[in-house]
Amino acid sequence: MTSENKNTDTSDDEEQTHFGFLNIPRGEKAGRVASVFHSVAERYDLMNDLMSLGTHRVMKQMTIELTRARRGHYILDLAGGTGDLVAGLSPLVGKEGQVCLCDINGSMLHKGRDNLLNRGFLDNVSYVQGDGEQLPFPAKTFNAITIAFGIRNMTDMESALSAMLECLQPGGRLVMLEFSKPENPIVQRLFDGFSRFWPKAGKAITGDGESYQYLVESIKMHPDQRALADMMQGAGFTRVKYHNLINGVAAIHEGMRSRT
Repeated sequence: MTSENKNTDTSDDEEQTHFGFLNIPRGEKAGRVASVFHSVAERYDLMNDLMSLGTHRVMKQMTIELTRARRGHYILDLAGGTGDLVAGLSPLVGKEGQVCLCDINGSMLHKGRDNLLNRGFLDNVSYVQGDGEQLPFPAKTFNAITIAFGIRNMTDMESALSAMLECLQPGGRLVMLEFSKPENPIVQRLFDGFSRFWPKAGKAITGDGESYQYLVESIKMHPDQRALADMMQGAGFTRVKYHNLINGVAAIHEGMRSRT
């Protein structure tokens, strides 16, 4: 997968989306993303530590704290992967509450379940394989929804945001951690240079450099923090704000479902 391959052989009347730098039919993106995460699931945590120099753990802890989770809450961790956020949220909601790890990718869901069961998270954690754009939960179910580094992989982010809003209780909170755009051009150049080595590291450690090339390209194609905040407001979230991390290399977005 290379940045020069910007188009595929598709007819002009097919609705398109991007997969990294490629333009593809919208109906193909979910399958291609699934292949990426099937490939990287076993070494996902190790690669996250390498690619972020361990900072993703601090970012995720900040995300957990911004949920304002407390005993008795029901929380959805969407695109929950290997279970980092669930491990932090489970003790906060206690036996009276529940945290649901939901991921569309079976390999990631199984890896997350194994990780959490091995760490003793049994009583208040559930697992659902589901599509973030068509969430399989009743309306007004959750006190909070978290999603870390997952929204940019969805084909239709607007549909996903609307689905999340529908599943939140009135007054419920979405807390979303995602790569973003550094505000300082020097930081942007440094990050570009650093991320250029991710596919090589992925090839060496997982045997799959192409999946990490997609991850690099998907970050570049993702809307910046202001555009994502506008999308959240367009979906109906209120009190939308974001917090830049490392000058905007990543950002945490917050939004609420209105109480009325």
